[in-house]
Amino acid sequence: MVSYKDLGLVNTREMFAKAIKGGYAIPAFNFNNMEQMQAIIQACVETSSPVILQVSSGARKYANQTLLRYMAQGATEYAKELGKNIPIVLHLDHGDSFELCKSCIDMGFSSVMIDGSHLPYEENVALTKKVVDYAHQFDVTVEGELGVLAGVEDEVSAEHHTYTDPAQVEDFVKKTGVDSLAISIGTSHGANKFRPEQCTRNADGILVPPPLRFDILKEVEKRIPGFPIVLHGSSSVPQQYVKIINENGGALKDAIGIPEEQLREAAKSAVCKINIDSDGRLAMTATVRKIFNEKPAEFDPRKYLGPARDELKKLYMHKVQNVLGSENKA
Repeated sequence: MVSYKDLGLVNTREMFAKAIKGGYAIPAFNFNNMEQMQAIIQACVETSSPVILQVSSGARKYANQTLLRYMAQGATEYAKELGKNIPIVLHLDHGDSFELCKSCIDMGFSSVMIDGSHLPYEENVALTKKVVDYAHQFDVTVEGELGVLAGVEDEVSAEHHTYTDPAQVEDFVKKTGVDSLAISIGTSHGANKFRPEQCTRNADGILVPPPLRFDILKEVEKRIPGFPIVLHGSSSVPQQYVKIINENGGALKDAIGIPEEQLREAAKSAVCKINIDSDGRLAMTATVRKIFNEKPAEFDPRKYLGPARDELKKLYMHKVQNVLGSENKA
């Protein structure tokens, strides 16, 4: 058993309470390699933002759970070396079983998500409560989910989304004892969040997706006032990266994301954690593809992963400063 406190990590409790009070959201950035982690820590230290290092089940298999633990510990030391002891959480994204959540808690994670949203309601409640009962013994915080997000990302996949039913949230929170709740209000996983026919074109000819269901969010807030809400699938899919990828041999068709101004609005509410994964993948892939295309003789990984890391850092600083509002909140 490894305690996250020995790794220099914190859980989400205080972090979320401050975010709700301050009208901003904590960035939850997914990572599975060194360059991603470096970019996240550099961006959040330079903007003085708290951060959630997020690991999916697939990323855990890819990177190895032991290495991840030491990477998270390294992240806390790296932040100090860069001059700021920012609050850092190590969080399991979309845990799908009690066993996986338990294993992460035992390996030093400070926060876990148990996603029983695909199960019948009572089964979701029972599974979530089981994880909460175990996690709270070690002061690890737990995120649950009500409603289903469409799309594909890592090992999470659903064809259709189901909006969160606000009538269930109070009962769910009370019965499970969760510390935060992921809801479905129109965000979705992956880079292809919407089909073109679901969108309208603005004056510049750019496809604009249907707005998020802020009415559902408001109703949820009314029923569980002051309770931490989480948005998954919140990448904006910057079109400049899509363009660079496609101009350099890529084939990203109809990649459309959530407009940043809608996420900014959500961050001012009880939404205190916003998950961003696809945008980071696009930034890195765009940079790598461009270098491979322009310098076909290049074979030193540092020469393409280094610039990819720098672009990722730039993107994350933008998210912290202009979208989430978490700058100077560390």
